[in-house]
Amino acid sequence: MVSTMRAGLSLAMLAGFFVVAAAQVAGAVALTVWLSTVIAGAIAVKVVWSCFAAGILAVGRGTWRAVRSRPAPPSGLPLTPRQAPLLWATVRELAAEAGTRAPDEIWLIPEVNASVQEESRLLGLIGGRRRLSLGLPLLHTMTVAQVRAVLAHELGHYSGRHTRLSAPAYRGRLMIAHTLRQIGQYNPSGWIFKGYARLYLLADNAVSRRQEFEADRASARVAGIEAAASALHEVRVLDAAWHFFLEQYVELGWESGFAPDDLFAGFGALVAGRRGELNALRASTPEEKGSRWDTHPPLNERIAAIRALPRTPVTPDGRPAAVLVPDLAEAGRALQGEVVETGERTVLPWPEFIVAALDADLQRDADAVFRTVARAAGRPVAGLADVFDLIAAGRLLEIAQPFFPTATRREVGELFAGPLGTVLRLAAVRSGVAGWRPSWSGPAEFTGAEGVVAALERIAANAVSPGGLDKARAELELLGVDAGRAAQAERRPSTFGSAVVAGLANVKVDGVEHDLIVLNIGLVLVAGPGSADNGRQRMRGLVESTPPAKLAEWYRFLAYEEIAAAHVTKEIPLRALLTLHGGATVSIEEKWTGEEIDKGSRERLTRILGEIG
Repeated sequence: MVSTMRAGLSLAMLAGFFVVAAAQVAGAVALTVWLSTVIAGAIAVKVVWSCFAAGILAVGRGTWRAVRSRPAPPSGLPLTPRQAPLLWATVRELAAEAGTRAPDEIWLIPEVNASVQEESRLLGLIGGRRRLSLGLPLLHTMTVAQVRAVLAHELGHYSGRHTRLSAPAYRGRLMIAHTLRQIGQYNPSGWIFKGYARLYLLADNAVSRRQEFEADRASARVAGIEAAASALHEVRVLDAAWHFFLEQYVELGWESGFAPDDLFAGFGALVAGRRGELNALRASTPEEKGSRWDTHPPLNERIAAIRALPRTPVTPDGRPAAVLVPDLAEAGRALQGEVVETGERTVLPWPEFIVAALDADLQRDADAVFRTVARAAGRPVAGLADVFDLIAAGRLLEIAQPFFPTATRREVGELFAGPLGTVLRLAAVRSGVAGWRPSWSGPAEFTGAEGVVAALERIAANAVSPGGLDKARAELELLGVDAGRAAQAERRPSTFGSAVVAGLANVKVDGVEHDLIVLNIGLVLVAGPGSADNGRQRMRGLVESTPPAKLAEWYRFLAYEEIAAAHVTKEIPLRALLTLHGGATVSIEEKWTGEEIDKGSRERLTRILGEIG
């Protein structure tokens, strides 16, 4: 019944989209005729038709693109029955119990999720090739019973014929999205189409939520109420763990030019190491408030609905879900090879990866200290030795004040022990007397020989106390810490993790026109860009065809580390003067006729320059 409703709804709403377009044509013609009685006919046509012709043309383009588009296959690893016989047997068994045809393909995907697709024909009247996607992280952490519940839920979408209409629903959303992108935000026809799009999504999402409840009932009937409820709960827990894993363990090293050799094994180790924290998360079910824009009902409502169903006798299978794939570790490495592009990153085993990532992060923190001290001192600062020389010259308060602008002169000297301690840690690491002890159960520990960590804190405090610098230097020498080893990294930073954040076309840099591409790591200056009339399109074409790292390599690149000071003299149009380490300056002058690569580019660049100060 739900599938039939969605079929009728999708077709009716899509047809209505064309009715709205036709109504706008009729309205435009009527308005033109009326205006021609008041003003000249040619002027009336120009006034009205310029607004609505663009909307009609956009509908045509959107429809053509939507008809030609096809849902892309998953980004993952296909598993054959020979590679995973038990998983295939389980899926086929569950499909038979759900009263539906089994999928033709099973894919492992790098997500805490599962989904189904069907390449149906004739608006869903004829079924097609079916594909089931299963997140590999689920196999690392769930029980067989929970994975059976997840699979039964997805197969419930097949038995409920929900996937039959996925193709027209997909194309409907695609058509509306293409159309809205084609119409300018100030075109009145765009307002009408946008309102209709909101109505379409409201109706489609309401049916989608009903389908989720229907699939949950299939899951509970086939896999059992407890398995179905606990699987839903577990997916929430694992999703939180997966995002924590990526943010706290993977991204830090990834942005520094490193990659782990076995991504998914690391996630399994994290889940095992953080069992206590995850159990605490499992013990609570958040009270979510759903929205009419959601495609899925709130988790607490879904679990309550499952527990209210009649119980069916199902014996739970408590084995680890990893048994469903004979060699899960090898499957994880194969999946990583399919979906993770490491590029020029150095691939390391997990312990070495974590240590390399933390070392790189410590270097960045120390470099930030060196840059701030250099701006305050008005001279280049290459490393810890230069900082010590400034303290010895009686300039401690001067270089410490920028770190603590609201502190009093009495406080600021003592507070500088904090930033100085960061640099001392770098010196200890580079001297080989301290390092990191990785852990899956908590943050990595900074450690070394007995008493080294505490000694570094004491030395930092001594260095900023009156007459204590010589004692601090002597203590470092006794520990085997070479102050000369804590130096600023090369000015030109690694381009790993680089991304475009803004862009201004036809900006004068030192009096010469450039396109200014703003990366998160610095400024790309493209000389002799061309006409100012198509600056936005030109910049978009450049950044869409060229990776940020290559932009930094091919054109003049000004890393933020090279900038000692940035002074914004005017915000609109932007005027700024950059002072580089060594004293050279670079002027930036935006033209009134210049264009932004996207709305807000000027504000983002102004904010970045303001942070440099």
